[in-house]
Amino acid sequence: MADTVVTFDTEVVGTAIAVEGAWSEDRTLAASLRAGEESAYEALILRFEQPVFGVVSRLLEDSADAPDVVQDVFLKVFRNISHFRGDSSLKTWIYGIAVNEARNQQRWFGRHRGKEVGFDPMANESLGIGDWLPDPAPGPYEEALDHEVQAMVEEGLKRISATYRTALVLREVEELSYDEIAEILEISLGTVKSRILRGREALRKELTALSAPAAERSSGMLPRFAAHKGHSL
Repeated sequence: MADTVVTFDTEVVGTAIAVEGAWSEDRTLAASLRAGEESAYEALILRFEQPVFGVVSRLLEDSADAPDVVQDVFLKVFRNISHFRGDSSLKTWIYGIAVNEARNQQRWFGRHRGKEVGFDPMANESLGIGDWLPDPAPGPYEEALDHEVQAMVEEGLKRISATYRTALVLREVEELSYDEIAEILEISLGTVKSRILRGREALRKELTALSAPAAERSSGMLPRFAAHKGHSL
C-alpha cells in the first residue's frame, strides 16, 4: 500500500498562525483592560488612536468633529471592554464602535445643522473661528499619496453616499478584509462586495467631475488609489 503524503500550504498555515497570535494578543490586552491596568490603556491608545481617527475623519461630513468622536469611541471601548469575547479581532470590534459613533454624529449634525456656528468672520470682525483652529498633522496615508491626487480622492469620498464611503474607507484605506467589513457593518459578504464595487464606480465619476479639464488623468485616479493599497475584487 502506497504511503499517503500530506502537504500543507505554508503561506496559509503561516497566515493562520499569525492571525491566532494577533487574536491571542488581543485577548491578553482585553484582559489587562478589564483588570484596570494603566499600561494596557496606554497600549490601546498607542495602537488604535491614529487608525480610528483616520476612519472617523473620513466618514464624517466635517472632519473637524473627528477628535470629539474619537474620544467618544474610546470611552465606549473602556466602558464596554467586558463585552469583548475574542470572537473577532480587537481591531474589528473597535472599528465597529467607530463606525457607529460616526453615524451617530452624522445624525446629530443633520438635526442641528441650522444651529451651527459658521467659521467665517462676523460682519464686524476680521478673524473667524476657523482662523484660530490648528491644522491636524498629516498621517502616513496623507504622506504616502501624491497631495493633489489625495486631495481629490478625499473630496470625492465626501461626495458619494455615506453607505459606499464607509465600505470604501474600510477596504481601501484601512485594508480590512471583506469578512471583517461584513462583521463591522453587520451585512452579508455579498453586500460588502456590492457596496465596494458601486462605491468605486461612484468615486470614479466624482473624480472625473472634479477634474474635468484633465479627464484622462482623473479617470486613472481610482485605479492608482486601489493599486496603491494592493486591492482588487
